[in-house]
Amino acid sequence: MPFSTPRPTVLAWRDHDVQTRALPGMSLGRIPLTSDSGDAPRLWALGVRRVELDAPVDLTTPGQAAARSVIDRLCLVRDLTARAVQVDWDLLLPPDRAEHLWKVLSHLHPPRTVTGLADADTALHAWRTRHYLCKLIWRQGPGFLQIRDRRWGDLRRFTADDPRYPAAVARLDRGARPADIPHDILDELTTEHLVLRTDDVVWWLPYHVARWLQEAMAV
Repeated sequence: MPFSTPRPTVLAWRDHDVQTRALPGMSLGRIPLTSDSGDAPRLWALGVRRVELDAPVDLTTPGQAAARSVIDRLCLVRDLTARAVQVDWDLLLPPDRAEHLWKVLSHLHPPRTVTGLADADTALHAWRTRHYLCKLIWRQGPGFLQIRDRRWGDLRRFTADDPRYPAAVARLDRGARPADIPHDILDELTTEHLVLRTDDVVWWLPYHVARWLQEAMAV
């Protein structure tokens, strides 16, 4: 993406427990990010198991710079969620879409606060108590791409054998302009709530799974 915005940072610890992370040697201080696909693997390799974002994820502010900032931070939350790293973050939602958006994002590690919802406490309680790993994941096999979605309570499974899909997902992974994605593919992904659109950027919501955390038939 050609947007130039300040790169985010995180406060990082080697353990997720509040008491344990206060012990000597647990804090890794503030770590600058590169805002690319290597951030989450790099943090994991450093031993990071809990992070705190430097700014809220603000879906209420228009403009490409704001959209880029949102996507950078959501990418990190998504990719760290896939590694079971605890993320302390805050979410600002537009009131007219808040009830829908928090459910769309509910596969991510639950935020500390949600602003914009009429009943934020109830939504946060539901998010925290119903959250689990592999709630919205994708994997790529020989000649197909599969998404498994449990955000709505039941299992919704989508399998695509169109060879254009992997290229579309690769573009969407860090955020892309709608014009860069085949129209029919983007329409289908939008209908199934598998992409998030903010300003003129669309972003891929599922996280990638390298191996199943449970037996394949149970995920």
